[in-house]
Amino acid sequence: MADNNQQRVFPVVHDIEAPQPPTAPLVSRDTSRSDRVSPIENQKQQQPPIQRTIPVKHAKPPKKRRSCCFKCFCWIFSILLLLIVLIGITVGILYLVFRPKLPDYSIDRLQITQFNLTNNNSLYATFDVTITATNPNKKIGIYYEGGSHIRVLYIDTTLCEGSLPKFYQGHKNTTVLNVPLTGQTQNATDLFSSLQQQQQQTGTVPLKIRVKQPVRIKLGDLKLFEIKSYVRCKLEVDNLSANNDISIRNSSCKFKFRL
Repeated sequence: MADNNQQRVFPVVHDIEAPQPPTAPLVSRDTSRSDRVSPIENQKQQQPPIQRTIPVKHAKPPKKRRSCCFKCFCWIFSILLLLIVLIGITVGILYLVFRPKLPDYSIDRLQITQFNLTNNNSLYATFDVTITATNPNKKIGIYYEGGSHIRVLYIDTTLCEGSLPKFYQGHKNTTVLNVPLTGQTQNATDLFSSLQQQQQQTGTVPLKIRVKQPVRIKLGDLKLFEIKSYVRCKLEVDNLSANNDISIRNSSCKFKFRL
């Protein structure tokens, strides 16, 4: 019986992996939370947080788009510049090949068949002008087309006018033209008196001849487009009496083309 009443002692086996009960804090409960923090952690809490600067990527400004009008302007300007260069090269080649020279003009003779002042103060004039036209070019011909106009002026008043004939002038050719001119000037009493006074004082009468003639230039076998030609002549005659020999004291002519 004694054996049965004797308590049995069992060995206590501690599980190492079992969760351990919390140990008593080393600091008393009466201390504050800041007192319970370790000095190192307290120092970390007191330091301000480190602020990292993140680089900001700026967006690239959008590229300027050229407008459609600007592109069209550039294309047109480029094409015009190219055309100007090509035209310049072509003109240079033609000049070297054909060696163009301007025609020569001269007033050789002036005959007056009528130049009188009527009772109604109208001045009637009839002139016959002899013009010599010379083409000095070896490889260039000139077509004188219709629609020409020629006139004789005293100062700025037209005395008579007419037109040149239509003809072709070949290489190294000289053509003599006899052109009749007629005119009527109203209220010409002062004009007629000025002409007589000019003749008495200087012994000469200054006249101007203006010619406008459409022409076409022929380069070899190629006939170019029509252009305008202008002849301006200045001459001095000894008198303007009808049925008299008119002497031309001085004359000069200039010729030019205009597109």
